Amino acid sequence: MRKLLIVLAFAGVSMCSMAQDADPTLKHSVATNSFWSNWFIQVGGEWNAWYSSEEHGNGLDRSPFKDFRSSPAASIAVGKWFTPGLGLRTKLQGVWGKTVYADKAGKPVGDDNKYWILNEHALFNLSNMLCGYNPNRVWNFIPFAGAGFGRTMTHNLYAMDLSVGILNTFRLGQHVALHLEAGWNRLETDIDGGTEKSIGNRGWDSHDNNFYGELGLTFNLGKASWDRVPDVDAIKALSQSQIDALNAQLNDANAENARLKDMLANQKPAETPATVKEFVTTPVSVFFNINKTNIASQKDLVNVQAVAKYAKENNSRLMVNGYADSATGKPKYNQWLSEERAKTVANELVKMGVSRDNISTKGNGGVDELSPISFNRRATVQVSE
Repeated sequence: MRKLLIVLAFAGVSMCSMAQDADPTLKHSVATNSFWSNWFIQVGGEWNAWYSSEEHGNGLDRSPFKDFRSSPAASIAVGKWFTPGLGLRTKLQGVWGKTVYADKAGKPVGDDNKYWILNEHALFNLSNMLCGYNPNRVWNFIPFAGAGFGRTMTHNLYAMDLSVGILNTFRLGQHVALHLEAGWNRLETDIDGGTEKSIGNRGWDSHDNNFYGELGLTFNLGKASWDRVPDVDAIKALSQSQIDALNAQLNDANAENARLKDMLANQKPAETPATVKEFVTTPVSVFFNINKTNIASQKDLVNVQAVAKYAKENNSRLMVNGYADSATGKPKYNQWLSEERAKTVANELVKMGVSRDNISTKGNGGVDELSPISFNRRATVQVSE
């Protein structure tokens, strides 16, 4: 049993190899949870071995698996973690035990001894203490120590005890874990019903001792995790580094803008392409519905606005020609219709800011220049030389 405790202790020291996720803005310290957070319940099955004060000097086999000193048992515990590294639990264990002694022939005897032991344990999660809190850690190494009292129901005896051990938990999920525990309960007075007359100063076997190994489940109740405290200094440093990076980008952008402005300032004015003049001297058409003098679509005025803008900027004269289709109506009527269409467009040019003195209109009557025939119901605007 002592070898098992030593092996588990060395295993616990190596727990720091299970590294936790590092966040530069969070410290290892955590915020304290409410009283109702981080509670747990444990249930387990045990194999316990008794070493009685009555067997001293009889040379009985020390193996914890001998029938005369070992038997199965059960346990239940409830506890709470106050920090990720420190907790308390109340544990009740027992039912079946043994009273160990040697008969007159020196042979080992193990009488049945029903008992229970109730302890209060202080728990020390060395994994969190040494390696920092990690809610996703699979294995936690937890030594414990405490005290309590026990009772043998077979002999109706009570005794105070001291208790130490090692608890190992293996995470199965957020609210459940498998636990493996090894412990030692040292009873201060006789509890197994033996008849030892003189205890004296004989070391550890001057008292009744109960060693046990346990396998069970731990159930976390409610909130089982801890919120890590923000590292204000780290946040400030990170924010400052981000600000410095943005300032560097802004400086680069300002330098590029200055370079482009300098290029524009030193660039020779571009000559006006000939295509501009060709555009403004090309007739722009505005279409009308049959027998109508109002413009069919206001969208047609978009290009007229471009011609009007050019005329205003260059004080140019504009010529507006009106047309009707020759397939509809008589020539006299078509002449009147074409003149009215030209006047309609001229009025629109005046609204756009062109001086009426710079606008000439002409009605061209009915024509058959375009196909389909409806395209001849139009008026055109162009810059006149």
